[in-house]
Amino acid sequence: MTASNPFPDPNHLADAIAAGHRAALASALNLLDDRRPEARQRAADLLSRLQSKATGLENERLIGITGPPGAGKSSLTAALLRVWRERGLSVGVLAVDPSSPISGGALLGDRLRMKTSHDDDGVFVRSLACRGEFGGLSAEVWPMSLLMLAAFDITLIETVGVGQREVDVSGMCDTTCFVAQPGSGDSIQFLKAGILEVPHVLVVNKEDMGAVARRTLAELSAALGREHGEGGWEVPVLSVSATRGTGIEALADVLEAHHQHLLATGTLRKRRRGYQAVWIVKRLRDEFGSHGLEKLGGQQDLLAKLTAESSSLYEQYELLRRQLVDS
Repeated sequence: MTASNPFPDPNHLADAIAAGHRAALASALNLLDDRRPEARQRAADLLSRLQSKATGLENERLIGITGPPGAGKSSLTAALLRVWRERGLSVGVLAVDPSSPISGGALLGDRLRMKTSHDDDGVFVRSLACRGEFGGLSAEVWPMSLLMLAAFDITLIETVGVGQREVDVSGMCDTTCFVAQPGSGDSIQFLKAGILEVPHVLVVNKEDMGAVARRTLAELSAALGREHGEGGWEVPVLSVSATRGTGIEALADVLEAHHQHLLATGTLRKRRRGYQAVWIVKRLRDEFGSHGLEKLGGQQDLLAKLTAESSSLYEQYELLRRQLVDS
């Protein structure tokens, strides 16, 4: 970055991110959030460079925490951070907040930062707005996740609590953890809507509520006595208390077990290519509509083609976008 060019150099950023420099990561995340044309080009160059080195990132975990408002997702995330750091794992958090109706920015700010050490270089929290995106995730989450995966052992996405629309996280994370609120009735409604078929791990938080929490746990356990459908993974239902710190170690173990399951079944890399394909198709649909997707062969064929490729994110996206603009 120079006086004549306000944008950071992608090559230097990529090297600094891989070396674990938090200032470089913050600068790179800002670059991805910048809408100016030159910033977009440099962001594309940065992701291309990072993804070309990403063959060893299968050991890095990408975890989503989702659930209805009031379930205690932020408290649970903070409790998991403490356990992971005690195990020597570095963690990057993308906390997706409701958008401010005035500024469009993140409304809650870095709400987890107050619960973690400012001096701990092994923890990095980025708060960003969902900007009204259907599904509770902003458009920047997947590109930012790629940066986080290059810098941390665990990347955690905590989504805004918007009820039944929070299913997008499952299309962007290796492991999706649904946090249930005891006694709210939401769990049964989500079961009826099929939403609880999406997560790989179910957690009933606030077990200190006693009988109410135990009843919710029993309801979920009875309803989910089946496999998730991914190579024989059976969805566990856990009871924890984020405020008391009970059950958190067991939850961390289960999240790790699912990651190892993905590695053992050889599905992790394909899943991540699938996330990228979904991101690209969604962006193309937003800009060119369903007619644009049909011109590229239709959504299903396009998803299959993109999932089979190993090109970088913006390389795939810009190539397809250019085809539509020039047609």
